[in-house]
Amino acid sequence: MKPETVNPLNLERIKQQLAPFVEPASVTDSAVSAIRTYIGLLLKWNAKLNLTAIRDPEEIITRHFGESLFAARQLFPTGDSRESVIDLGSGAGFPGLPIKLWSPDIDLTLVESNHRKATFLREVIRALDLRSVVVLTQRAESVSLRTDLVTFRAVERFERILPVAFGLVKPGGRIALLIGEAQVESAKSMLPGIAWKNSIQIPSSKSRRLLIGE
Repeated sequence: MKPETVNPLNLERIKQQLAPFVEPASVTDSAVSAIRTYIGLLLKWNAKLNLTAIRDPEEIITRHFGESLFAARQLFPTGDSRESVIDLGSGAGFPGLPIKLWSPDIDLTLVESNHRKATFLREVIRALDLRSVVVLTQRAESVSLRTDLVTFRAVERFERILPVAFGLVKPGGRIALLIGEAQVESAKSMLPGIAWKNSIQIPSSKSRRLLIGE
């Protein structure tokens, strides 16, 4: 089954769903088309592999793509960055791959230890014809890269991963966390050496926050 046949959303509806998170005009038609293809693949693969508990396509847009693109807009306002980025525990590719769609020139590394999920990520990269994206099928603790930006979102064992993420950031780099409100103060107390900005509430969510540190 082709991805397009399992995705009922048209491009205009995707733009409407993304509107609370990013200005519609700031997302190119090619990026919206890529998101539609991505959703089709996610729905298809999710039938066999538990990539997301969310099954409704419109909720997938708001919960996964909207949140990720909101972070991308805060991190790369003009969308033309060439920074290197690591996304830890990528799972189904969030927030890393939507950040890549927003800022196509970044050098992105997705870290996902689950081999089947890593295979899905490579399929998305191939289907969307993305360049400068690498998938590392290994645990975060074994990654030896250091990049300008490290991101992660809703990972298990938050307290264990946070210092690992910090160790992957280049001097002068940034770390961006998509986390729950209750985890914000925990992150700040665990890494007091980071200059944390005020957390930003994610649109359409009461408890989700974007926390950026330098």
